[in-house]
Amino acid sequence: MPRSHLIKPLLDGEYAEVDYGKGIYIYDVEGKEYLDACSGAVTANIGHGRTEVIQAMQNQAEKVAFVYRSQFTSKAAEELASLISEKTDGHLNSSFFVNSGSEATETAIKIALQYWLEKGMPKKTKVISRWMSYHGITMGALSMSGHPARREKFSSILEDWPVFEPPYCYRCPYGKEYPSCQLHCASYLETIIKRLGAENIACIIVEPVIGAAGGAITPPEGYYEKIKEICDNYDILFVADEVMTGCGRTGKMLALDHWGVKPDIAALGKGLGAGYAPIAAAVVSDKVMKPIWDGTKSIMSGHTFSANPLSCAAAAAVLKLIDEENWMDMVEEKGQYLKAALQKLSKQFNFIGEIRGKGLLIGVEFVKDCGTKESFSPGGAFTNKIVWTANINGLLLYPAASGIDGRSGDAVIIAPPINITKREIDELVRRLRKTFESIEKNHVESGDEHEETI
Repeated sequence: MPRSHLIKPLLDGEYAEVDYGKGIYIYDVEGKEYLDACSGAVTANIGHGRTEVIQAMQNQAEKVAFVYRSQFTSKAAEELASLISEKTDGHLNSSFFVNSGSEATETAIKIALQYWLEKGMPKKTKVISRWMSYHGITMGALSMSGHPARREKFSSILEDWPVFEPPYCYRCPYGKEYPSCQLHCASYLETIIKRLGAENIACIIVEPVIGAAGGAITPPEGYYEKIKEICDNYDILFVADEVMTGCGRTGKMLALDHWGVKPDIAALGKGLGAGYAPIAAAVVSDKVMKPIWDGTKSIMSGHTFSANPLSCAAAAAVLKLIDEENWMDMVEEKGQYLKAALQKLSKQFNFIGEIRGKGLLIGVEFVKDCGTKESFSPGGAFTNKIVWTANINGLLLYPAASGIDGRSGDAVIIAPPINITKREIDELVRRLRKTFESIEKNHVESGDEHEETI
């Protein structure tokens, strides 16, 4: 076999070559079928091969595929920004389009810092984030991220922004239980703010449902209401990283909508373009935009492909298609259906510790024993084995970190396209059961925790 010139995730890894995708399925060049139970990287929210989106991209490409944002605007970019404003009830009224989630979170932070500069408060520069979080792989986004395994190679050049604990009720960092804890994990933010000095803090950034760093950790009721109240009391901007959770993934445009909390700035990505074109956005409230409008009238950020008309046309077509088919309205029901099926599996397999999440963003945490919650050996070997075995069975799962230190636990994310049918959910569960049966026989019973890494 000739040497590949492509740098892959594992340099010596063997990867199937994709041929095409259709609906919730992907097919390789050998004809093998894969049920895309994680929408790639929780991205292909409406599945593969949607002709409506492809046609919109073709129509735009025939007009113009690229213009530079400092020279032209475009109908596609203007339309997409208007759609986002409409879908966030006019709260996030301004959109800055970029190419990836990492760029979106960094742009959101830059806008937060500029907000305070324009208001004549240049000392407010600190960013607060949580442990067990992931906001992207570029240096700024990684500085925000409380993902130890992804930080360690670059720790010497990263900022120390993760400072408070996640709302991880399954393994409470404080050894408490909800609701008797009285949301201690949220209230403790106030102590951190007092230590750092509110006069120095620009913003807090959180994932409403923790994705890659926590396997869909979802907070208890009242958590985000408390966090937002603290931010408002201390004059700190609230930034929501909705890159994974936004655009219908949880059944709402923003996952924060489930708690009735409105962010000052949000980052969108992944499902915004649904994998049809690279696009993400920092979307900003009028409150944050006003001093910039009244001041320099320019946000110091941007990339060559920001507001690219081809990507914007694709994203607008995705959002319109979700509306036309009412897919978002059915996400909660489908999520409950899938969760119920997974709960049945948890009674059969003792290594399923917790099933959690919102809508069709569902996490499964694995443990050696449900009673003790003891983790498998650190390093993610068990997660890798699950994902690898599922792949053999024609099922794509997304690996995630878990465990209180963000290193010692095992989890996967199940997040199929939001237009998946119940019959297709049944097939997903059938392939997952087959995977778990194989794991139970060949891994758990043998005690082998050192398997292939993918």
